[in-house]
Amino acid sequence: MNIISIEHIRKMYKIGDVEVHALRDVSLTINRNEYVAIMGPSGSGKSTLMNMLGCLDTPTGGKYDFKGKNVSLMSDNELAEIRNREIGFVFQTFNLLPRSDALHNVELPLIYAGVGSAERKERATRTLIDVGLADRIHHKPNELSGGQRQRVAVARALVTNPAIILADEPTGNLDSKTGDEIMYLFSQIHAAGNTIILVTHEEFVAQHAERIIRLKDGYISSDEMVQNRTIPKLKTEENQQTA
Repeated sequence: MNIISIEHIRKMYKIGDVEVHALRDVSLTINRNEYVAIMGPSGSGKSTLMNMLGCLDTPTGGKYDFKGKNVSLMSDNELAEIRNREIGFVFQTFNLLPRSDALHNVELPLIYAGVGSAERKERATRTLIDVGLADRIHHKPNELSGGQRQRVAVARALVTNPAIILADEPTGNLDSKTGDEIMYLFSQIHAAGNTIILVTHEEFVAQHAERIIRLKDGYISSDEMVQNRTIPKLKTEENQQTA
């Protein structure tokens, strides 16, 4: 069953008298439990496509169906509800509240969704444990490493049980070892049944996905399954405990 279907999507921005065509004619479907990477150089349209898929922006032309509903016909409130309940966002810069601990950062989407205090804390705590932060629940972002901050961001994305996880350059601010750990975490999230859309310019990151969609000049230049997919591995549990 497809969760996302876009047909002949176009996006044009006007900067003064200049028209910038970010997306020219993009059509694709993404099925439930797919793991998709979107790639392309700067100016290819991948960030615009990510904003479109995440209901952060609307197309100039074409049709976008999310779970069978036409996004273009939705009100601002309906779009906000989709962003909060159906899409978990993970950003390169983490986007955490600096003065709040990990627990409160993860609780935020549940606060917006109107979930009661006791259930919020229980769900946020469980999700932080699931991403390996059982001993960092009450730490603030400046007390966490880059990898730990990204795990908090991943937990925040997961806590509402969204239909898709949309990750924008999730390893961009991390060293290679920490990046590998985050990609391992994404593989676990996908194995648990989640749909993941990963936006990246790094080939080795994209190779973790099952499918790579490449953009160029606002068009899809290729859409292929990954033949030799990278399956990330971490240290053994015994080694992790002593690390």
